[in-house]
Amino acid sequence: MNINIEELRAVFVEELGIDQKMVADTLEYNTLAEWDSIAHMRLIVAIETKFDIMIDTDDVIEMSSFKVAVDIVNKYTNED
Repeated sequence: MNINIEELRAVFVEELGIDQKMVADTLEYNTLAEWDSIAHMRLIVAIETKFDIMIDTDDVIEMSSFKVAVDIVNKYTNED
């Protein structure tokens, strides 16, 4: 089952404090002041909580854009 992209987008909006229009596949880590290392960790915790998953360290590091976040969350929500 694929995640609801709008739910993930809402997590980004809430945790980064940015406009919903900014959350697109091209949004990348550290390309705007709001998505720094501290915000990245808040984002990870919020995603884990929202989707009831536990993201591995490698994937935390790999999550470099909204597009990658979608792929990573889909990976964890599709596990048996």
